[in-house]
Amino acid sequence: MKTEFSLTQLADPDIAEADKILRACVHCGFCTATCPTYVLLGDELDSPRGRIYLIKQMLEKDQAPTPEVVKHIDRCLSCLACMTTCPSGVHYMHLVDQARVRVERDYVRPPTERLLRAVLAWVLPRPALFRTGMILARFARPFAAVLPKPSPGAVAPTLGGRLRAMLSLAPRSLPPAGPRAGTVFPATGARRGRVALLQGCAQQVLAPRINEAAIRFLTRHGVEVVLVADEQCCGALTHHLGRDDDALARARGNVDAWMREIARGGLDAILVTTSGCGTVIKDYGYMLREDRQYAAPAAAISKLALDITEYVAQLELPAPEHRSELVVAYHSACSLQHGQKITQLPKDLLSKNGFVVKDIPESHLCCGSAGTYNILQPDIATKLRDRKVSNIATVGPEMIAAGNIGCMIQIASGTTVPVAHTIELLDWATGGPRPGINQAGGQPA
Repeated sequence: MKTEFSLTQLADPDIAEADKILRACVHCGFCTATCPTYVLLGDELDSPRGRIYLIKQMLEKDQAPTPEVVKHIDRCLSCLACMTTCPSGVHYMHLVDQARVRVERDYVRPPTERLLRAVLAWVLPRPALFRTGMILARFARPFAAVLPKPSPGAVAPTLGGRLRAMLSLAPRSLPPAGPRAGTVFPATGARRGRVALLQGCAQQVLAPRINEAAIRFLTRHGVEVVLVADEQCCGALTHHLGRDDDALARARGNVDAWMREIARGGLDAILVTTSGCGTVIKDYGYMLREDRQYAAPAAAISKLALDITEYVAQLELPAPEHRSELVVAYHSACSLQHGQKITQLPKDLLSKNGFVVKDIPESHLCCGSAGTYNILQPDIATKLRDRKVSNIATVGPEMIAAGNIGCMIQIASGTTVPVAHTIELLDWATGGPRPGINQAGGQPA
């Protein structure tokens, strides 16, 4: 794609990167076939190619974003399926991230939307506040039924629809708090590794059982696990809201915390059980590339970051004594399959540990969770969830496995089939307890 940035514009490292990305696009349109919003809406501007045109015009002309541009950028899930499909290697993620920063900086949203986004950016990364918010939402949940439903075919989000979605996603009860930061869990037997385990934000409130399963599994297999003190939100939530100052500050804070732990006792890896967080942490090196103080340590941290399944695959595990033969539908989170290019590995691990793993039709399409997307774009998100749940039902699973808490909650809100994290099933297969309940309040597994 031909670009027309001035030399002055190209002196900005972000614009120079955008120019490189735009020039890689050859207008082929392969991305449209795998873009969830284009599949649903059929609008060229709701495809990656269409958004690339809009972003190009906005950046080249250094224009304030128009309502039309903002509408189509906001509808992007950042699922990154287009990057998997693209034959030219267009790095759409870094382009749309830059566009979101421009929108956040230069576009004035309606007051109610500004307030909602500010609340999400303030509450979600802070577990104590988020827990309080979930308790309040539990009491307000019965009022969701009186909020207006979207009209048939509607895709324009309303405040009522967003509040309805927020309350509907709130769990009926909250589990007790999980392990505390600063705790070290020693390996059972001879130590064969030492890792940090990301504690997460929403996950440690909604499903601490996921990291508890990871800790049991790892320590059982000789790996010491550290919950690093002073660790904070990875920055993914505010990053995708275009609030890069906040996201970069959190990235720097985590780099500092993890580097201190490396100096104190060494780390073989930084393990992540929420793939949305993992995709961003693996991108810290890029995000902080222009920061002289943090560029090198951030790149080192990104290299240490691994999805939990990547690390488990490195361990030599004994064959399971008994095969459960439980039929598991594996949902590949977008941040895992498209963001981190991890596709077959989790399925192989589940299969080797006694589960009958079923692929889901249209597995490349997003479930509609996408961070805060199912709150900010509830109509589209619900359509994608229902499509995902229908596809899952065709394989007749007894359980659904996923590697991302957002996907788990989203899918669980549309089905009674129990939803578990991949590491919970691996923990169960190797001596841990059977996974518990559906995050949306479903029945015991």
